[in-house]
Amino acid sequence: MTTPVIQPKWHTTAEVAAMLKFSLSKTKMLVLTGEIRSVKVGRNRRILPEWVDEYVARVTSGTGAVSA
Repeated sequence: MTTPVIQPKWHTTAEVAAMLKFSLSKTKMLVLTGEIRSVKVGRNRRILPEWVDEYVARVTSGTGAVSA
């Protein structure tokens, strides 16, 4: 019997910074400007994995525009 691996449902800003190889301050700025979507849970900011993928896709497509 194998032990199931639990995948993270969301990431902290620091985790996203590490994934993207950005500084924490740059990642926080991207979150504050809405370029990377996030949700506030209590005092914490969380980012869904899909939102990181959306940001990467938008940046690599060359549009760079933030969609609402």
